[in-house]
Amino acid sequence: MSVDNTIEITDAAKDWKDSIVALLKTEKLPVEDLPPSLNNFFMAIEKNKRVVGIIGLEQYGNFGLLRSMAVDRNFRNKGIAGKLIALLEAKAKASGLHSIYLLTETAGQYFEKKNYKRIERDSVPEAIKVSSEFSTVCPVSAIVMKKSIRLHE
Repeated sequence: MSVDNTIEITDAAKDWKDSIVALLKTEKLPVEDLPPSLNNFFMAIEKNKRVVGIIGLEQYGNFGLLRSMAVDRNFRNKGIAGKLIALLEAKAKASGLHSIYLLTETAGQYFEKKNYKRIERDSVPEAIKVSSEFSTVCPVSAIVMKKSIRLHE
């Protein structure tokens, strides 16, 4: 999937992991619990040179956890985040997930525009609560959000 002539969105590859980690660290997002394979992660690459966007989907039964979404500051407002989210949601739908959850400290308003709803932490399914994001990585002060996936559209 192409955003413009200079940005390509594709499955994340282990070859790019150092660049992905660098971007996440720059945006002060956790990297210690990234899966080695980067399965269900997607990245935006500028001219095959560097990672300028990343997003990941962890699956827990019928639920998904959106994590590690970041776009390089110099590439914001170009639709990259929206394309990454759309690809992740399509993957979630194709995988038969019922809903996607996320934690954020800074992007609540952005995700509300993408039809994610703020929810109470207690209403998150147990399958998601055991993830490292919920149990250890993200602070209790983080906003919890949910989006239901329509299986039949």
